[in-house]
Amino acid sequence: MRRDESKSERHPLKAVSAKSAAERPARVREEKWEKASASVPIFMPRRDGARPEGRAPVILETSGETGYRLLDMGSGLKLEQYGDIRIVRPEAQALWPRALPDSEWDAADAIFSGDTEEDGAGRWRFPGATLGETWPMRLLGVDFFGRFTAFRHVGVFPEQIVHWAWMTEAIKAHGGKPKVLNLFGYTGVASLAAAAAGAEVTHVDASKKAIGWGRENQALARMTEKPIRWICDDAMKFIEREQRRGNNYDIILTDPPRFGRGPEGEVWQLFDHLPKMLDICRELLSPKAIGLVLTAYSIRASFYSMHELMMETMRGRGGLVESGELIIREDGAAGRALSTSLFSRWTQ
Repeated sequence: MRRDESKSERHPLKAVSAKSAAERPARVREEKWEKASASVPIFMPRRDGARPEGRAPVILETSGETGYRLLDMGSGLKLEQYGDIRIVRPEAQALWPRALPDSEWDAADAIFSGDTEEDGAGRWRFPGATLGETWPMRLLGVDFFGRFTAFRHVGVFPEQIVHWAWMTEAIKAHGGKPKVLNLFGYTGVASLAAAAAGAEVTHVDASKKAIGWGRENQALARMTEKPIRWICDDAMKFIEREQRRGNNYDIILTDPPRFGRGPEGEVWQLFDHLPKMLDICRELLSPKAIGLVLTAYSIRASFYSMHELMMETMRGRGGLVESGELIIREDGAAGRALSTSLFSRWTQ
């Protein structure tokens, strides 16, 4: 982010000598990345040490969560219940017939029509009463707003509930106030869940609108006194600065898009920038870190690619790397599974 840093993201000043010492290895590593990116964009400097223990494939399932249910899917569509709102959205992976009768689908409050691509634009249609942009929801004990967006998303990705549940349990077991960094944090539901569990949270997203949504969710959740820093910034630039400062985090969540732009037009390409991002995230982990979580959507890659990248990134740190898919289990008798994304998670 090519602008003055906000007061909310500043840390106490350190002595010049200590700061220089902390920045030295970070700058050396940045120089290696700059040289690599000039010729081989996906190059990752090799790390020494043994690889962590690995486990793959691992399937993490969301089902039966109060506040969200996948009711049915088929014929390229899915029927979901978000709080009090029933929604129909495109789902390219729903290749099979629907299980529920048409009357259940006809009872939908909102239907998205338009581009079937994950980030394709379209519009919402309301068969009954016209609904507002937002409605209140609650997941894992956290209140927030669901939202009808122009790109078929609704302000939350319910398959992430399994990561949030793991995170909240780990924070409570850790004790004290562990520090959590949420990169590409979107509307902040994960950040609120972490703060509710007792963590100090740094939430980073390049979208001013998403940061605004996050603050609205914080107010709805009655958590304005919780320690959450909301930072609108390019994720890569932010973590590079954090590395130079010598700052550390106990949990890092990262949910990068395939393609994106920072507040000042910075370009993000998943396959070009992910190795460097994970490498820096490793450097930001505290000596007794709890975990590093990566989720990737809509990419032409196997979870094994994410698994091997995480295994190499975490050389010498021990722990366990688990990789696989996040799925949502359909409610009702059919009980089919919908694959939503790839993930890789390192834990100490």
